[in-house]
Amino acid sequence: MALCRNTFCVLKFPRRQLMPAKVCHRFSTIPESSLVKQPSDILKSESVDKKAKFLTRADLHKADRIVVKLGSAVLTRSDQGGIALGRLASIVEQVAELHSQGKEVMIVSSGAVAFGKRRLGRELMMSQSVRDTIRHGNGMSKNNHCNVDSKSCAAVGQSGLVSLYESMFAQYSISTAQVLVSKRDLDRENRMYLQSTLDNLLSLSIVPIINTNDAVTPPPDPEIDVDGAIAIRDNDSLAARLAVQTHTDLLVLMSDVDGLFTAPPGTENSKLLHTFSTQDSTDKIEFGKKSSVGTGGMDSKLQAAVWSLQHGTSVVICNGFSRGLALLDIVEGRKTGTFFTEAKDSNTDASSQAHDAKEGSRKLQQLEAAERKDILLKLAELLEEHEDEIMSANHMDVSSAKKSRNLSQPLMDRLVMSPARLRELANGVRQVAEKSASTVGKVLCKRKLAKDLYAEQISVPIGVLLIIFESRPDCLPQIASLAIATGNGVVLKGGKESMHTNRCLFELVQQALSLHNASESAQLVESRDKVSDLIQDAAGSIDLIIPRGSSEMVRGIQEMAAGTSVPVLGHSEGICHVYVDRECSVDMATRVVQDAKCNYPAACNALETLLIHKDLIHTSIFKQINDVLQAEGVKVHLGPKIASRLLFSPADPANLKKEYSGLECSVEIVDGVEEAVRHIHEHGSSHTDTIVTTNEEKANYFLKNVDSACVFHNASTRFADGQRLGLGAEVGVSTTRIHARGPVGAEGLLTYKWIVRGDGHIVRDFAADGTLHFDHIDLPVEDN
Repeated sequence: MALCRNTFCVLKFPRRQLMPAKVCHRFSTIPESSLVKQPSDILKSESVDKKAKFLTRADLHKADRIVVKLGSAVLTRSDQGGIALGRLASIVEQVAELHSQGKEVMIVSSGAVAFGKRRLGRELMMSQSVRDTIRHGNGMSKNNHCNVDSKSCAAVGQSGLVSLYESMFAQYSISTAQVLVSKRDLDRENRMYLQSTLDNLLSLSIVPIINTNDAVTPPPDPEIDVDGAIAIRDNDSLAARLAVQTHTDLLVLMSDVDGLFTAPPGTENSKLLHTFSTQDSTDKIEFGKKSSVGTGGMDSKLQAAVWSLQHGTSVVICNGFSRGLALLDIVEGRKTGTFFTEAKDSNTDASSQAHDAKEGSRKLQQLEAAERKDILLKLAELLEEHEDEIMSANHMDVSSAKKSRNLSQPLMDRLVMSPARLRELANGVRQVAEKSASTVGKVLCKRKLAKDLYAEQISVPIGVLLIIFESRPDCLPQIASLAIATGNGVVLKGGKESMHTNRCLFELVQQALSLHNASESAQLVESRDKVSDLIQDAAGSIDLIIPRGSSEMVRGIQEMAAGTSVPVLGHSEGICHVYVDRECSVDMATRVVQDAKCNYPAACNALETLLIHKDLIHTSIFKQINDVLQAEGVKVHLGPKIASRLLFSPADPANLKKEYSGLECSVEIVDGVEEAVRHIHEHGSSHTDTIVTTNEEKANYFLKNVDSACVFHNASTRFADGQRLGLGAEVGVSTTRIHARGPVGAEGLLTYKWIVRGDGHIVRDFAADGTLHFDHIDLPVEDN
């Protein structure tokens, strides 16, 4: 179907006449009946339930119909000398990109007054002297100042503004149509005509440019909202009414500020609210002056946004001055502007939660080791006492995940809890209580610097930890127990698929902490927006970020934190190897390989690549290992070297850098232990690697030269776990080389500080001509 370009329609709506047919008359090849929605259809659609709002930014990409409101401050140059062409061109380009994605976009545009003011001003300057000469004969005006009212400016500027839109959108082969509306067109008895017209324009892939007819519209009056609808006072309220009445998914209100602030931007203690919930009070928000152009202000935008959200349309207020792609960023779920939501946990600001966690961590540090131990033992007790409640919550999560079918099998495996796993968790918490509760304040080094001058290095908490984990709710009590033991505050973000289990477990953590009034030290967040807020504003509130989950998730968090000063502790992938040497026990090799791959295939410490000495390929050892893997249902992918040795082999060799996280693995042959080490360095992820051999010399070579966080001899890779290594629990496995490596337990969550005790000592006394000298004698550290 070929459409005429650059359709320009000025539409007005009489009370009793349906006008969409006039919009479509130029498209003679299209049957009018197939395009035009009848008013009766509109009335019927009004009785249908409203669409669900998007609760998080991550859902905004699902928006199919979008209204973009461009305020006068956005469209007008800073000198008020006309339209900001570059700014408008950028917005048009973004709308065109959304249009190309199949989204329906309407623009509610101000700017006619500014456009007309510039045109009239120029004309008046050029012709004033001529008119004065004709009228007065002496070239001097009796009234040198010509006062041009805004209605005249609007009358002159409307056609020019729409022509500008038309020419800009024409660059992208997109048609536009001007739609002028009045308050009467939005009345209950008339709005169906307006909605019908807009629906049909959108069905023709035309972008409506909507505005009130400012040339004849009377000034706004103190009208109150009636019939449950917001009164039309400015283009903000107009955009809100249009968005709701046309069942729009997303309303974007573009302004000259970054979003909604707690106080006028630039003032002391003013803070941008990245997320605003309808449950939040507006009493804490202080509004500043309106812009020098336009009729609306931030208070008007807030009212329009809240009303739209309450009636089914999601809203974002953003800065139209941004040099970036604000509109596209919003639709793609990036943190731009203020996102309005009805999510329950949005009424607590993320940075406030981090601040509370820091205050709570100070309370934990002040507790005696025995008191922190009491909290941990109480938590272990609660985990066992509330088994039925926890399993019921987990059942809800598992059932929901199965119904949605959005979870991969490895993540589904991680989601499922069991009574046995719960008892294992409780025992792990007790282990942490016994071994780690006294690690805070431990003297690590003691040194005499000089006479009556001593230094001590003591262990202290890192501060506040942001722990992000996918699917596995069992992570929550493990992480919380280590944070409690080490006096750290912790902000926990679990996957939405384990929401009910996480909430249940977190309540138990809070109960245990309340034993010594330290509940604030642990915080739970449930939205991605809050994680983004915490990471981007992490300096001063978050001291360490630890992601646990898929390689994609970990990399995403690392990239998000790249622009901050906060370190990320984690591993991007778990590509673990088992090398079976020529000198090995058949039974041992079979048991180790089976356990490493099949005990828990979704774990990051599970076997992903099996390396076998080339001389074993035609022996009973290889056959027995292969038989075991087949019996367990493991799909084997052959590497290029082993594939070349077989008569029938797959056309595409295995990806030797892949983490399968399921019942799959790669198999490759090597010439010996030296090549096995080289293969691991080239294809591995520095996580965990094992050699199975009876030759001690080869084993020692492997243990010394493999540069991974965990290197084992004759043991399954599954031992790379905090609890199995005697740490009680772990917050994750680190493959970085700074601070902590491998399974990170309590010691990995501590740093240190220096304490110096003197007697009025000053550095000048230790100069070359001073009276004192350094001793630097290390002293024995007592058990503490």
